[in-house]
Amino acid sequence: MLKRYFLDNKKRNFSTASVWIKGGSNLDSVGQKGINKILSSLLTRGCEGFNNFTLSEYIESYGAELNQEVFEDGISISIKSLNEHFSKLLPLLDLIINKPILSETEFQKVKKSSIDLIKREKENPFNICFEKWKKIVYSSHPYAFNTIGNVIDVSRITYKDVLEEYKNFRKREMYIISNNSVINGQNLKTSNQEIFNEKLVSGNYDLNPLNRFDFINNDSNQAIIMIGNQTCSRRSSEYLPLKVLESYLSYGMSAALFKLFREKNGITYDLGVFNPIRSDNAPFLVYLSVSNKNALFAFELLTSLWKNLLSNPLIDSEIFLAKEKLKGSFLLSNQSLDEILHRKIQLISYGINPISEEELNSKIDKISPLDILKLTNKYFSKPFISISGNKKICLEIKNKWNRDF
Repeated sequence: MLKRYFLDNKKRNFSTASVWIKGGSNLDSVGQKGINKILSSLLTRGCEGFNNFTLSEYIESYGAELNQEVFEDGISISIKSLNEHFSKLLPLLDLIINKPILSETEFQKVKKSSIDLIKREKENPFNICFEKWKKIVYSSHPYAFNTIGNVIDVSRITYKDVLEEYKNFRKREMYIISNNSVINGQNLKTSNQEIFNEKLVSGNYDLNPLNRFDFINNDSNQAIIMIGNQTCSRRSSEYLPLKVLESYLSYGMSAALFKLFREKNGITYDLGVFNPIRSDNAPFLVYLSVSNKNALFAFELLTSLWKNLLSNPLIDSEIFLAKEKLKGSFLLSNQSLDEILHRKIQLISYGINPISEEELNSKIDKISPLDILKLTNKYFSKPFISISGNKKICLEIKNKWNRDF
């Protein structure tokens, strides 16, 4: 049974309903990595009364959109249309979830598509480097694996396996949120408060410190460097201080990474921070790509910045600007209704009560430089690094890494 929520958003001429199913690729069994991705795609390829073609035609006849996506912690299925058509399309979500066709023919198509997608991703050295980084950071934890799986596992997944996974899927907690009251939900401010009482937890980063470096040899002229660690759950009080740190490092042209690598030295193709929302310990990753000739210099700059974060608190002007940019990013993310609904229903599934903009800003304002310094030492004093590049350069960086860390 779906737990229903109505978001009383300002009047729009379109409506969206988003279903969040708790549990995504983190529930893939050993030897079946990618099975929830296949199942999710298969669900939207036909349901009671509609085969794959008639379902697409019916949705397109109203100019509507049906989308699905698998995350580490959940599966999202959403439908969007003009208000006047919404009541006709909303029942499709129930049919897709509870009465899918799960055609064997469509299963074969989805399986082939997954294999093709995995192979395409393997052509990108950035993806390979990231996958290698996740493996050394998370070891056998579900976050170590790509949501789409790997070729070996996906090749072995059978139609019967997917039917069995669907039985497990039906038992998972499910939530639906919409800006249209036709879902007969409750306002978020007053609904089911008991689910929000989950105890806050901090990250558990007890990993093998002897295996914190890995590299991949590639023949291109590009070197990719990734450094970071797992941190905390979205439920943790440490989440916002880490977002302030992310803002300081990577938000806009005033960010520390941009000023150091591009403004002062002009040596990077791409750089930034990856710190997504997760139910368990989220990754916090600084990444950059440079030419081979600049790789050693870039690594020295990065380690210098890293050591500074571990030893010196941000000055008042730096943390003030970082906070303001973070608040601005949250405001920007509130401009898209789809993003608002997805974020709120995801947080609810994590056991978090979405808070007002005023309360959020108040929490951010209370964060001090010492709060951030404490977290950098907790999570980043023994970081993990993955490099993709020329083997000789990678080994030189490894020697410097062993010396400095």
